Amino acid sequence: MQYPQFAAHADMEERHWWFLARRHILRTLLHEFFPPSKNIHMIDVGCGTGGLTRVLSQEYTVIGVDPSADAIAFARERFPREKFIHGFAPKDVPDFGRADAILLIDVLEHVEQEIPFTKELIKHAKPGAIFMLMAPADSSLRSPHDEGFEVYRRYDSLREFRTVWEDTPMEELLVSFCNARLYPIVKWMRKISKLRGKSWGKGGTDIALPMAPVNALLKTIFAGEARMLLDILRRKRARGPRKGVSVIAVLRKR
Repeated sequence: MQYPQFAAHADMEERHWWFLARRHILRTLLHEFFPPSKNIHMIDVGCGTGGLTRVLSQEYTVIGVDPSADAIAFARERFPREKFIHGFAPKDVPDFGRADAILLIDVLEHVEQEIPFTKELIKHAKPGAIFMLMAPADSSLRSPHDEGFEVYRRYDSLREFRTVWEDTPMEELLVSFCNARLYPIVKWMRKISKLRGKSWGKGGTDIALPMAPVNALLKTIFAGEARMLLDILRRKRARGPRKGVSVIAVLRKR
């Protein structure tokens, strides 16, 4: 990701339906493990412009880390009270091994060698630490948006997604597709984007703010999947949807 993409993130992540709904889902799942407490320590790996770090910092002690100087500059300017580190996890994060939760939210697709990267994080995490991963799914959705965001991959199956932590001491608590309800709309929009040869929003991305009622509706639809994912986590539901715009996993280090 380059400066224009980070600028688009910084401009939209407090308002756009996708960011808002994603936060709701992540907080819902985190609350299943951690009641709000500043004694709970989390690392937001690849924190970007800091919006998720800020939201979670209202309930937990959270450090955001990102290798991009532009991203961290945006984050520090927007949220000066939060802690952000310009560098790489785990080596540049003090006491990384104390973290109760490690978040990799829409990060893996930007890492050329994501498997050794993830395994290094797992190696340095403490036993019992919760890992939460989210990444794009379905390579047929690839569009100019992915080019703008320097996306290396989309995961076409949950089996492919699982290779990221294969042969590591991780217990799977939830592995599923998500953003499934809006999948047909996203697929249609991405097809048009490919035909047009350009993305819908700023900085070569599809991050464009719709009209307020539409934005609210899309947020409600996507955020409503939190209940389904929670049911899978609680083993009240055997499996999630067969397709989705994203994949999500919750893991625990043994």
